[in-house]
Amino acid sequence: MEYLSFELPIKELMDQYQTCSLVGEESGVDVKLACSQIEDKIIEKKKEIYGNLSPWQRVQLSRHPDRPYTLDYISGIADKGSFLELHGDRNFADDPAMIGGLMTLDGQKVMVIGTQKGRTTKERQYRRFGMPNPEGYRKALRLMKLAEKFHIPIVTLVDTPGAYPGLEAEERGQGEAIARNIFEMVQLKTPIFTYIIGEGASGGALGIGVGNKVYMLENTWYTVIAPESCSSILWRNWDHKEDAANALNLTPKDALREKFIDGIIEEPLGGAHYDPETAFLNLKSSILQNIKAFSKFTGQELETQRQDKFIAMGQFKG
Repeated sequence: MEYLSFELPIKELMDQYQTCSLVGEESGVDVKLACSQIEDKIIEKKKEIYGNLSPWQRVQLSRHPDRPYTLDYISGIADKGSFLELHGDRNFADDPAMIGGLMTLDGQKVMVIGTQKGRTTKERQYRRFGMPNPEGYRKALRLMKLAEKFHIPIVTLVDTPGAYPGLEAEERGQGEAIARNIFEMVQLKTPIFTYIIGEGASGGALGIGVGNKVYMLENTWYTVIAPESCSSILWRNWDHKEDAANALNLTPKDALREKFIDGIIEEPLGGAHYDPETAFLNLKSSILQNIKAFSKFTGQELETQRQDKFIAMGQFKG
């Protein structure tokens, strides 16, 4: 387990617990009471730290290297052996930063699409840190159209610091690809459910983020720009990234208050990486509930509800 800077008090207690357990094993002395007391302190410290996270700390937690990624969630929620990944945009190439395919959840067919990061240096380069190229968004749209044709619900999992900003991406129409996805997604006649599972930044997130229902996991963020980039624009450096995070209103509670999302998915204490199985179960439960709730909607009703939802954002009364 890796620990972030604000998690170091928990690390110290965990080290004490491991030492206590080791002493008991090696000496044969009964140290259950002492270890139990340390366990209680660990739980108390976790509640203290994770119950008072600043927006910047939540951003850090969303980027935790041990946090589950899209393929982890798919593996954790799909019926065993049911996920069939589909590749390519039928125009230029396959984009490993955007993955998608068919799976079943308790027998229910679902088209799942999401941005994928990597864990090792080689994987991160291969996945471009979860930043899709235009062909990634075009692949996603191709799969959405396929799902619409066969009346299959769509689930999108967002975890991206933004669309890839490289020259070749711009040459192949990055902005057009994202805009086309948004344009097409508001018109799809099959239900779409979007979940922010990590980072949700800018058009990179919106390119697969137009859903009938949009949710954020508890330790994620969703806004127009990353705090570091915001800081570099306003202050010409990254030193004010914490100020930017505070100003951007990027936490799940902020997004729910402003009605950008429809709900917050609870995570295990400390984050999804502490207990991935519980995180998978919470996500799966939400998906199945939404599929059931929207199963009686007609295609036109799904389209209208989705359009009304996004049109209403930003409205105010003078």
